[in-house]
Order: sequence, then structure tokens, then C-alpha cells
Amino acid sequence: MTRILLVDDEAPIRRAVRRFLEHHGFQVRLAEDLASARTALSDELPDLMLVDLRLPDGEGIELLAETGQTPTVIMTSYASVPSAVTAMKEGAADYIAKPFDHDALLLTLRAALRASTTATGDRDSVDDGLGLVGDSAPIQLLRDQIRRVATTQSTVLLRGESGTGKELAARALHRLSSRAAGPFIAVNCATIPEGLVEAELFGHAQGAYTGAVKARTGLIQAAHGGTLFLDEIGELAPAAQARLLRVLQDGEIRPVGANENLKVDVRLLAATHRDLEAMIGEQAFRADLYYRLRVLELFIPPLRERREDIPALARHFLADLAGNGGPPTELTPAAQRTLESHDWPGNVRELANALERGWVLSPDGRIEPDHLGLAPTTANGDGHTGGSSLNDYFRRFVQQNQAQMTETELARALGISRKTLWERRQRENLPRP
Repeated sequence: MTRILLVDDEAPIRRAVRRFLEHHGFQVRLAEDLASARTALSDELPDLMLVDLRLPDGEGIELLAETGQTPTVIMTSYASVPSAVTAMKEGAADYIAKPFDHDALLLTLRAALRASTTATGDRDSVDDGLGLVGDSAPIQLLRDQIRRVATTQSTVLLRGESGTGKELAARALHRLSSRAAGPFIAVNCATIPEGLVEAELFGHAQGAYTGAVKARTGLIQAAHGGTLFLDEIGELAPAAQARLLRVLQDGEIRPVGANENLKVDVRLLAATHRDLEAMIGEQAFRADLYYRLRVLELFIPPLRERREDIPALARHFLADLAGNGGPPTELTPAAQRTLESHDWPGNVRELANALERGWVLSPDGRIEPDHLGLAPTTANGDGHTGGSSLNDYFRRFVQQNQAQMTETELARALGISRKTLWERRQRENLPRP
């Protein structure tokens, strides 16, 4: 069982995180400050440490030098992200900003454990080193594109549905780039309170607003020399969009309330599952920013379009779960068929959650269909899933409406761009009559 030392001075956070991690098969020991953490470390060295950056008797970063190769994830508030980046330069595996959702925490911890295992030469055979699992044509194309695009300094826009792995692709782009030694700052634009977006991204001067008792570095400046990943870029407020455009045009930022600009050297990666073209038409997204963002564009395929990767992904996730101390688990043939016939509206994230549910509920190490909690679907003769399949819906909608609707009208009705409509036509063998 994977052992985690959780160090945080807030008792409610310790209790909540401990319950969550124990539910997912980890063994968790708690510490409230540096002194109690050192006592725990003298008893037993954990497999991973999850440490708050600010502790009553010092900074969590002090533990890094005392634990050898133990992977450490730093917890911090958005306000202290620059300090967390410094911690990563001194050996921390990753950081996660508070408040975080538990899914993000779990992904971060598993990635840190996997990276530590890879460093010792025990890499999962289905992982390609980029974090992309599978051998389907779409995923092989994505790998090739990432390797080509990573060597440039150009801005990249990652398109794809929720749960497809856009942040995974962004991290791969960073690792393969000339900026790999620099910071990778990931920001979910949808999770920052609207009134704080500009201060969080650009920083602020002392006295810029009530409560700004001292100047603070923003997340863009914290990414200096590295990569800034803005997830859910479509949720960015209009004022922040205008300021971000300035960064892309001039390589400068101006902290809120400051009188002078600061030069920044940052490569920007952005991601969205929304139709930015439609948002431009609704005046919800700036057209000039859109064209600056999509210098290069990568599409992350939905899971239903690479079903042949499902067995490899299932083995990968089940191996991760077993690595956390649980018994080896296998899918029955019926469960395998259930996975392959499901539509996966939540994509790879939904698959991982379904397998974890099955891993928890299977009493004898064999996952049956009812352990997965999925509504079964059936495959029809042309290889597409029936019932609620989005592919089937796309085909029917286009065939029924293309005679009386233009391509622009079809794309708008489907909630996608004209380019995406054209690409899906090619994949579905539905050329314009």
C-alpha cells in the first residue's frame, strides 16, 4: 500500500484529504508542522509527501532536503504559486493550488508517483513517456504532432472535449520543449473568482486595491522562462482577454495598479472545450486574441473515436490502482464489452472513474459490468454505437439537414466550428453533396 505523509496545519483539510486518500487505497499519516513531520519521517520514510508550503514553524520546502528521492507535492494558495515554482526547482515533484478539487489532487499524486517510478526504470509498458496511452491512429497522430510542435516557441491552442487529456498534452509539450527546465504553470481559468482573475494572472502593486497590503507576483510572471497553460481559456473575462493579448503581442505585463510594464518570457498554451468561433460571433471572446492563440492547433480526440485504446487504458488505470496497495484486478469479458460499447461522454476521465468504481466494488478481484456503473450501449452494423451515440447523432443530423442548411448553419447548430465540421465529415465519410 502506498504510504503518504500529509503535512498541513489546518485540521479540517487534514481530515478531509485523509478520508479521500484512504478511500482511494492510500495509507496516510498526518503531521501538522515541520516538527511533527520530522518525527514521522524518523519512524518511516513514506512513498510520497503532500506538504503545505506555509507551516507554523517554517516552510514545507525545508523537508525536501531531508527525504532524499521521496517525491513531494507542494500545496499552496494561488497567491503563493511563485514560491511553489521555486520549490519545484529545488526538487518538488509538482504543486497543487488551493482550493483544489479531489480529482485534481488524485491525478497530481499519481503523476508524481508514476514519474518517480519511471525515474527508477520501472515505466508502465503502455505509457509512451508523454503520458498518452494507446496505439490508435488518432493517438499516434497526436504524438507525432506534439513532438513536432514542442520544438517551437509558438502559441498552441488545444481543442477537445472535457476529460480527453488536454492538460496531459500540454505537459508533454512542455517536457519536450527547450523550456523543460523552466516552470510549468497550469491555471484553470474557470476556477479563479471573476473579481480576482486579473490580479492572479498579472499580479498587483502594493495598494492596488483594498487588501493589497504588499505587491504580489502574478502567475504569468511566475512562468517566466517556462510554459503557462491556461485551461478553459473560453471562461476568461473580457478585461483579462485584452490584457492577455498584450502579453502575446509585446511580451509584457502590467500588474494591477502598477505604472510600469514588466518583460516576461513565457510560452503560452491554451485549451478549451468550447466553440470559440461561436463565442466570437456572440462577442463573448475577442477575435484578435483567438487568432493569436491558434498559431498552432492540436485536437485531442474523444475516447469514442479511439475505442481500440480502451483495453490499454484499462490496464494502465488498473495497474495504477493496484500500485496503490490494492489487490490485482481484472475485467471479465462482459465488463470489457461494456467498456468498449459505452459512448464515454466524459472521455478518458470517465473511464478512469468507472474503473476505480469497479476496483472498489469488485469483491473477488474480478470486475463485472454492474460494478462499473455504466449504462450499456450496443454496437450497430457500421461499427458505431447505437442509442445515444454522438457519432450517430452527428451523422443523422447532417444527412437530414445539409440540403437546406449552409455549412455555417450546420456547424452553429451542432455547436462546433466549420473546421471541426469539415474534419468530422471526412472521418465519417460524409462529403458535402
